[in-house]
Amino acid sequence: MSKSFNAERFLKKVGLGKEDHYFWKQIGKALLCTYTCFGVAWWWNETSPLGWMTLKPKPKEEKEMAHLYERRRFPYPGDTEATDAFIASGGAIGTTIGPKGLIETGEDSDNFQKKLQSKKFEKESLKMWFRMRNEVLSDLQAKGYDVE
Repeated sequence: MSKSFNAERFLKKVGLGKEDHYFWKQIGKALLCTYTCFGVAWWWNETSPLGWMTLKPKPKEEKEMAHLYERRRFPYPGDTEATDAFIASGGAIGTTIGPKGLIETGEDSDNFQKKLQSKKFEKESLKMWFRMRNEVLSDLQAKGYDVE
């Protein structure tokens, strides 16, 4: 009975014989290196101060306001003390990424975008006003008028 089933012959047929050990060792090393690289990239994505490039670029104003936001850490569901403290601190209200110090702002994202656009418009109009004013002043000075 033991001669009818030869394990070495069966393993050799499926590619796990003694001559295949080096090949599988190399495959194991390659998988280990690959998974290590992916793990480091995943860890860097979670802890990086730089952040990853996203497909949709953020506006300059949003980048400038990024320091006002924090990432909320949720407690484990089984930890009742941490869950109670989290709910007491107002952590359950809002989104995963919320403003520091504020729980509910009552503003939607469209309103925020409109505010950013109006600020940008005001900034551009102020730039244009100063440019026109400086141009008029330089013309008057070129004509000989004393302008202060």
